Amino acid sequence: MSETIDARFILKRRNHFELNTNLSVPAQGVTAIYGPSGSGKTTFLRCLAGLEKPDEGKLVVQGDSWQSAEHFKPAHKRPVGYVFQEASLFPHLSAGGNLAYAMRRAATRVTDELYQQVLSVMGIDALLSRYPENLSGGERQRVAIARALLIRPRLLLMDEPLASLDRARKQEILPYLERLRTAFELPIIYVSHALEEVARLASHAVVLDQGRVVAEGGVNDVFSRIDLPGLQGPDTGVMLSGQVVSRDARWHLVDVRCLGSVLTVPDEGDHPGKDVRLRILASDVSLAQNAISEASVLNQIPVSVESVGNDQHPAHCLVRLRAGDDYLLARLTRRSFEHLQVRPGQTLWALIKSVAIIR
Repeated sequence: MSETIDARFILKRRNHFELNTNLSVPAQGVTAIYGPSGSGKTTFLRCLAGLEKPDEGKLVVQGDSWQSAEHFKPAHKRPVGYVFQEASLFPHLSAGGNLAYAMRRAATRVTDELYQQVLSVMGIDALLSRYPENLSGGERQRVAIARALLIRPRLLLMDEPLASLDRARKQEILPYLERLRTAFELPIIYVSHALEEVARLASHAVVLDQGRVVAEGGVNDVFSRIDLPGLQGPDTGVMLSGQVVSRDARWHLVDVRCLGSVLTVPDEGDHPGKDVRLRILASDVSLAQNAISEASVLNQIPVSVESVGNDQHPAHCLVRLRAGDDYLLARLTRRSFEHLQVRPGQTLWALIKSVAIIR
């Protein structure tokens, strides 16, 4: 069986918008579809679901053709779970009733084991007797995700599922989405314009701009680029995967292997051997010509300069740095850039405060 999702869509609208994509993404883990409003993210998702019929299209999911020049599998025949911005639960049914409705639609029987696994992963065991009006926004969305899982989909589509929630509710639901990512062998296409969500959930990313793919690949490869429209701003930074190698119980710190070195970060109860994800903003990376022995900055990483680009503000520039097999971004003032005489190929030291690393 093919381990990819191959999608090519051309769709022209009356308002002169045109979606023109040709992609092959992994049929495992989370692929983020990222881009500004109006870039075509939701339209692309609706084409995958069969809710939009493009002027031209081809869709092959793990070797199974859902769409070609000769045939078009309609939405109701596509094994797809779809989670919208709003939970869209049936208001006259309890949470348990909404789940029962999904199970009746499932292509194959939902086992008791799967049902209990879905309840456990989404943390909704205690919500089953309650009606949507008596659930918080985060609770409703967790039930909606569970409902999508219980139709036994081969592909889960999520269209900005946290967009309608405030920050507190987003922080509440993100751990459940992280558990969902690892608990089920199910490819997830996740539309978002929030880098925080992409950083925590996705391993692969596609960036859309005006209906076209401008970048595609691993999340750190994509979001460490400095030549893409719309990626410069206060949230510009890199997304790293690493592994805990040791703990310092006295100072509540852990060492994580990544960036071709070891980073010291605050301990969140991680045990040695655990895989973790880190996010480092460009504004939290300083550069120096040499390591500094008398400094409060614990993380001092040797790096080489890959490229230099403009930032949103004319006083700043962005520097893309290579560290082992990973990339870093540093935001510098133009004055500091000139003072260090930064140039491609140069070897420098990246200074990263442990307290600035986002978990």
